[in-house]
Amino acid sequence: MRDETRVMSTDAGKRVRAVGFRAYGGPEVLEVVSLEPEPLGADDVRIQVAASTVNPTDVVRRAGQRATGGRPETVDVPGMEVAGLVTEVGARVTSVGVGDRVMAIVAPAGEHGGHRADVVVPAVSVVRSPSNLSDVEAATIPMNGLTALHALDAMNLSAGDVVAVTGAAGAVGGYVVQLAKHAGLRVVADAAENDRELVASLGADVILPRGPGFAAAVRERFPHGVDGLADAAIQNAEVLDAVRDGGTVTTFRRYTGDGTSRIRVVPISVLEVAERTDLLERLREHAEAGVITARVNEVFPPEEVAKAHRLLEAGGLRGRLVLGWS
Repeated sequence: MRDETRVMSTDAGKRVRAVGFRAYGGPEVLEVVSLEPEPLGADDVRIQVAASTVNPTDVVRRAGQRATGGRPETVDVPGMEVAGLVTEVGARVTSVGVGDRVMAIVAPAGEHGGHRADVVVPAVSVVRSPSNLSDVEAATIPMNGLTALHALDAMNLSAGDVVAVTGAAGAVGGYVVQLAKHAGLRVVADAAENDRELVASLGADVILPRGPGFAAAVRERFPHGVDGLADAAIQNAEVLDAVRDGGTVTTFRRYTGDGTSRIRVVPISVLEVAERTDLLERLREHAEAGVITARVNEVFPPEEVAKAHRLLEAGGLRGRLVLGWS
């Protein structure tokens, strides 16, 4: 029998507000829906969600670009990162407790996703929120932070090595720049003219114009090529030549390289590290120490999620779009 002291909420069985879609398509298919609460397992944590972020992967999911069928079998709830308050924990959970402010990464599937006012996730995907961040700010950390850490770990670079970053002004690229500098790497980053100040503030040592000429510009500065590259701008084959023979490129949309063995190309999926509590704890520590910064662009109520998706699809945002559930 579950220890009732490990439960805050007395609303078991109360339906849960969420954002989802019943058919694939544009932002207009998104709607606020009412769902059954999720069951809690012995190794799970229930979170009263205060904030969840809107990410490019949500757009891909909503548009059906990775769907295997003609339409979702039921309501499909996107959202991959949340922050909020723990209201219930499973019998075997000791890492967090009822009443803790937490941030978590969510692996969406069907009605399970981050865009719920109440979500259940494995305890291994949950850590306490950074003490210096609000719930809205904390919600922006897990997904892109884990992606950046995973990319850097995959490159296996040493202090003093040179890493290039495309899309450095964006969420993933910005974290790669900050984390790489913290690790003692020399960072070469791309930036549009109006983003140069931002990218410099993140810690980039060398800033080059973004776009198709990035690899050539890197080679002008580093004739033998850089040791590693994180391709957050999804330039794929265009940037491979920036890396020296034997170096590593990490990619973020399943690109596996040009078929040659001159360099190593590693596709990065955040779901591979979604249950790495140690990495989430590193992110919390980095946020509290100011190594990484949370950048919020705008907060929307769930009813305006379609507007958030349209803004994200338009591109050029600096800072994250967040749904506020409070």
